[in-house]
Amino acid sequence: MTKIVAEQSRAHQISLSPAVKLVVRQVIEPLHIAETLSKSKELKEIMQFSAANDASINEKQIFETLKRLEQEFEMGFFVALEKQRMQYNSDGSTIELIEGEVNWYFKYRDMPEKSVGDIGKWEDTHFFIDIKIFDENNQFVGFFGVAKSLSHFIEVFETHKATYGHDFIFVNPKGSVMLSSDPALNASKSNFNNLKDLSWYQKTINQMGIDSDTALAADASVQNINNELVNINGQDILIAQVNLDLFDWTMLLMSPLNEQQIHISNGFMISAISVLVVIFLLFLIIYNLLYYFRKDLQNEGLVLPYCKMQSDEKIKYLVNSKAYEKDAYLVLIQLNDFYQRPITTQNLDMLTGIGTRVSEFLLDSVYKFNTKSEFGKVNESQWLVLLQKADSEEGTRFMDNIRHGLATIQTECEQQQEVLKFSTCQVKLSEEDTFVSAILRLKPALDNLKTNDTLTQVVDF
Repeated sequence: MTKIVAEQSRAHQISLSPAVKLVVRQVIEPLHIAETLSKSKELKEIMQFSAANDASINEKQIFETLKRLEQEFEMGFFVALEKQRMQYNSDGSTIELIEGEVNWYFKYRDMPEKSVGDIGKWEDTHFFIDIKIFDENNQFVGFFGVAKSLSHFIEVFETHKATYGHDFIFVNPKGSVMLSSDPALNASKSNFNNLKDLSWYQKTINQMGIDSDTALAADASVQNINNELVNINGQDILIAQVNLDLFDWTMLLMSPLNEQQIHISNGFMISAISVLVVIFLLFLIIYNLLYYFRKDLQNEGLVLPYCKMQSDEKIKYLVNSKAYEKDAYLVLIQLNDFYQRPITTQNLDMLTGIGTRVSEFLLDSVYKFNTKSEFGKVNESQWLVLLQKADSEEGTRFMDNIRHGLATIQTECEQQQEVLKFSTCQVKLSEEDTFVSAILRLKPALDNLKTNDTLTQVVDF
């Protein structure tokens, strides 16, 4: 999968690099050239003389300068002078700047932007970059700029598209198409097409969940559709959207997904889905293994004295994790002598011996009475049994067997002139029970036995 991701990234970079170079060379570089030349001494003198005195205008010098720049940079150049209201072009032509007839000059003169990209000269449509020029007092004296034929752009775009397949659309903030590699989208006779009128753009807006009435309104800004996949004339197109802040334009670079790219994308998706499926299956397997075998995962190394009997930790785990079989009972067996008589050096050995005998009895008998049972020692005088998969009749029979075994131990103690008393209580576990809540339910039953001095009875609670 790593190789697929790397290949996808490499293919995408290879695809975009020529497009970026083309935009820089055809759009960004002319702007930088115009900005640099506008600060040259030669241009400053022309603009300053024009602002100072009409008589100081040397039209021959202006045309020679513009012609030399055209030959050097292979682009058209012009100056538009505020005081004379005249435009001089590097092809030797002039245009009188009359308000109402030459709209661009007065429109951009009153705008705050210092540089503007525009389309004009409709008899031979050109792309213009207009740079405002100011004198030392920061007074506007005119424009200096470059002009490139729209037919030149279309030719360059077509050559690029034949090699790499890209299309370009440059739009202003309101969506008017300023430049495009598709001749049908370029302006004609001052009529501009709008991105919001294109069906694929409208469909993309709807698919993105954007309110179309708002997004497609005449004064609405262009929406961010970067990295959106659109379908145009049956072909999948990936959109890359870039803001050109120098002109306040937005460029849409449209990259068709060829068969190799589609194959890479499909391979990546299949690999990603396969990995997710494998991870999900592993999760299910591990979860079920833990669920069915977590009894065996319980640490059984914790043991107490008396026949190496394990503690009640496993029972706690089974109850808290609900890992026991249904129809389960929790049984408490308590040796009351530890609570009802003081422990002295004289009776300690006897009581310890009794505890050992009870542990031996449980180890030897519990599994015989119920193969699903678990048992453990709480402390020196208490034992817990988890009786599983037992109905009320089997539970009663189990408790009778336990009580009979304890009675046998009592009889042996009486023969040794010792009085021994036990308590046995049980509680049926519910789905809401935790180990603590089950013990709390056992305690009142045990207290009830002690109060009534019926310490060998079984109480359901």
